[in-house]
Amino acid sequence: MNEIIEHPQVQDYSQYTAEHFKVWEILFDRQMALLQDRAAQVFMEGINAIHFSPNTIPKFDEFNIRLDTLTGWNAVVVPGLIGNKEFFELLLNRKFPASTWLRTMDQLDYLEEPDMFHDVFGHLPLLTNKTYCAYLYGLSKIALSYIDNPVAVELISRIYWYTVEFGLIRDNGILRIYGSGILSSTGESVYCLKSGIPSKRLDYNVEKILDTPYIKDKFQEQYFVIDSCLDLFESLPDIEQGIKKRMDNPALYKKGPDE
Repeated sequence: MNEIIEHPQVQDYSQYTAEHFKVWEILFDRQMALLQDRAAQVFMEGINAIHFSPNTIPKFDEFNIRLDTLTGWNAVVVPGLIGNKEFFELLLNRKFPASTWLRTMDQLDYLEEPDMFHDVFGHLPLLTNKTYCAYLYGLSKIALSYIDNPVAVELISRIYWYTVEFGLIRDNGILRIYGSGILSSTGESVYCLKSGIPSKRLDYNVEKILDTPYIKDKFQEQYFVIDSCLDLFESLPDIEQGIKKRMDNPALYKKGPDE
């Protein structure tokens, strides 16, 4: 087991003002109303299991007890975005990095850096599912084996982006959302399931994802659809093989427009 960096940061609950509590309430109620017929069953079950509600900003020391009981995972407080190595070392130790700062009222609809609503509301309910957690653990092992290679890290980032952040799932044949970047976004949670939109919804395909640079500054042009979290876990050997193939033959690597 890799040694992780100790985080002195803790959730200072006294930092939250009346505005923060109102922001959480608005965001929670708005997203849950939108997600009732859009979110994956695994997410909705996770929301209930972790006991999130609109009435209070979640407390790390409380929901971590529930997560640990269910899957052995928990969230660890980080000040914001962290480096790739530290991020995947935390996942390898079954710890998910999450911010405790919350957006303000004038940032309800958009902010550049992920805040607590994205990290906690968007990500943590999925950590109540053992198969999904096993996928994150396996992906972190692959990432750390290539962590000093920027091309390999970019490939891992594509997989993470199109699954963990912006993945779709078929629940009993009905298209639903499990990607945390969508679940915490009012606009994209509606856009990604619209009929007639210019984006494509493709069956989950590791090779295709490895060849697809991701988009940060607008809605996605492609979404990849799984049938269950087991698809993710069972694709880990394909992910490792696909990265190795591109490391052995750099000509196979398809660069993004900014590279």
